[in-house]
Amino acid sequence: MTSLLHSLGRAAFRHRGPFLAGWLLLIVLVGGGLAAFGSHLDSEATIPGSQSQKGIDLLEKSQPASTGVTAQLVFVAPKGSTVDDPAYRAVVRKTVAAAGKAPQVESAVDPFEAKSVSADRRTALAQVLYPIKRDALNDSSVIALEEIAEEARSSGLRAEVGGTIYSTAGLEVGIGELVGLAVAVIVLVLTFGSLLAAGLPLLTALVGLAIGLLGLMLVSNVATVSSTAPSLALMVGLAVGIDYALLILSRHRTQLASGMDAEESAARATGTAGSAVVFAGLTVIIALSGLSVVGIPFLSVMGLAAAGTVLTAVLVAITLLPALLGFAGTRLRPTPGSRADRRERAVPGERRYGGERWARLVTRRPLVTVVGVVIGLGLMAVPAAQLTLAMPDNGTAAPESTQRKAYDLISDAFGPGRNGRLLVLVQTEEGGDPEPTATEVATGIDRLRLPEVISVSPPQFGEDARTAILTVVPKDGPRDEATERLVRDIRAAAPELGAAAGADVLVTGSTAAAIDVSDRLTSSLLPFAAIVVGLALILLLLVFRSIVIPVKAVFGFLLSVGAAFGTVVAVFQWGWLAGLFGVPTTGPVFSFMPIILIAVLFGLAMDYEVFLVSRMREEFVHTGRHRESVIAGSRHASRVVTAAALIMFSVFASFVTAEDLTLKPIALGLAVGILVDAFLIRMTLVPAILALAGKSAWWLPRRLDRMLPDPEPRRSVPHR
Repeated sequence: MTSLLHSLGRAAFRHRGPFLAGWLLLIVLVGGGLAAFGSHLDSEATIPGSQSQKGIDLLEKSQPASTGVTAQLVFVAPKGSTVDDPAYRAVVRKTVAAAGKAPQVESAVDPFEAKSVSADRRTALAQVLYPIKRDALNDSSVIALEEIAEEARSSGLRAEVGGTIYSTAGLEVGIGELVGLAVAVIVLVLTFGSLLAAGLPLLTALVGLAIGLLGLMLVSNVATVSSTAPSLALMVGLAVGIDYALLILSRHRTQLASGMDAEESAARATGTAGSAVVFAGLTVIIALSGLSVVGIPFLSVMGLAAAGTVLTAVLVAITLLPALLGFAGTRLRPTPGSRADRRERAVPGERRYGGERWARLVTRRPLVTVVGVVIGLGLMAVPAAQLTLAMPDNGTAAPESTQRKAYDLISDAFGPGRNGRLLVLVQTEEGGDPEPTATEVATGIDRLRLPEVISVSPPQFGEDARTAILTVVPKDGPRDEATERLVRDIRAAAPELGAAAGADVLVTGSTAAAIDVSDRLTSSLLPFAAIVVGLALILLLLVFRSIVIPVKAVFGFLLSVGAAFGTVVAVFQWGWLAGLFGVPTTGPVFSFMPIILIAVLFGLAMDYEVFLVSRMREEFVHTGRHRESVIAGSRHASRVVTAAALIMFSVFASFVTAEDLTLKPIALGLAVGILVDAFLIRMTLVPAILALAGKSAWWLPRRLDRMLPDPEPRRSVPHR
């Protein structure tokens, strides 16, 4: 591997023009293809094999309109008045009539005719039906409905728009990346002391990110790509793109400072640091591809899309970056006598810099360091035991958004269960009459005397003369444990209800689907983690030819994840520092948070592990002095790990300021996880454990060594 990458780096340096032209041509081709064909992202989330998905599939055939998106118009009269007042009633009816004629709307239901008025007669709720899926709904149609509601406000009524027309499944991005890039520039300038050196990692990261995202959008024309996929690909692609370029460029600058020729330095940096980049990239790709084991298609696409972006970042780092190093030539060499020069060359007699001083401190009493870190992170992880999960809805939207206001108004006026209605699908056998059958099932649900049920609606019949829908209004909201329990109770009784009525009975709808997604994710979390960690253990075993290194790496990662989960629970469920982080309400965390956090954090943590330990091993192979190799490796790699971690922390932390409670916990968990993993695990716990293990850290049983394939021939490790 090293010799191959060495040759590739030299070729890119010498033939920098064609290499650069090739990458630029690829951007033009992918960008041109996207301009010509556009993109088609799919916002529909399916859960194959689940009862809710089976019910939705049947409804699409028998009652297609019932599976379309809906909007809710909520009208609230001023205090001391009611919506029955002639003036307000007229405004409500006029607004509903206008909504019925809005773009893409099939119908709008008058709340007075539907008897959808609160007990105090101050709130009226109108349903607006769209016979289409969310991804077919134009943004202009949503805006048009919001403008209709705005007109109603001029009469003194409060009018808000809610419903499933607002997507809550995506990880929306915005100013966070700009803030992260601004911080990246500052950190890189401070790290390298050169604008030219600081600009190269950003340039290569943006090139890889552009190709990865444009390619993903183009692929969406021939394959199903979820609307959430670009968000994760963007977040991860930006992270690893900067990380990988940082590692190679840092090695190149160190070699230039020691007097090495620029071409040889670029080739050697690509061969040595590039090997670490390739193996680190493989661990990230493994972690992200592991999302496929969950069995939720759009989550699999998210992982594979982000993995593709990581692969692009690796290729950019080992081909485009050496070419750019060729254009830069010796201008990247630190000025002789400068602080950067002394730091890169580690001149004997010069003062020690932060990374070395810290490594000497934590390895002076390694057992104390290990115990202190483990206890501290263990305490941080304690709240994680109470982690509860749920899918997002309009109740997790930004407090000032109209959909969140509508959600809250409906909960206050009609009860929280009105936002989480369940659909009970009744399908008779061929030739059966659905009307008496559905009525019998409804009566059966009433007889169950479930305390969580407020009401069961009269049946609505499908076009196939076999299907009917019963709407069950629960007492609690869609993300409450009581509603999850209700779904399970009705499903448990469904076979008996169906057998008595001669029909199939399924609990479906958006609320049941959200519960099924959460259950699927929860049950898949341990298998996912086991597969990802297991594959990574094997990869690290191959790379470092050691038992201690892979086990230590995974142990440290588990501590980081525990601390990240514990922080999320403390803030978003317990309410600690909720005001500081702008968390208006506490409750279950977004169901995708654990599995996305594990995938992204594991990949980045293994990046830092490979970067740091690779340098330590190189020193040990050359010197045979274990403790000094640990300290030297920390000195050389600490700046890279610190810079990369600060950049990633800034990017993720900037998303914590977002108002959407879907994104906040993921961003906070990643920010805390990166900070903990880089500084407490990789730069503190790792040197301490290696100091405790001594030369045994690099030991591998001879029989196992012979059995394992060696990805690259290497010099033997010195023995005692």
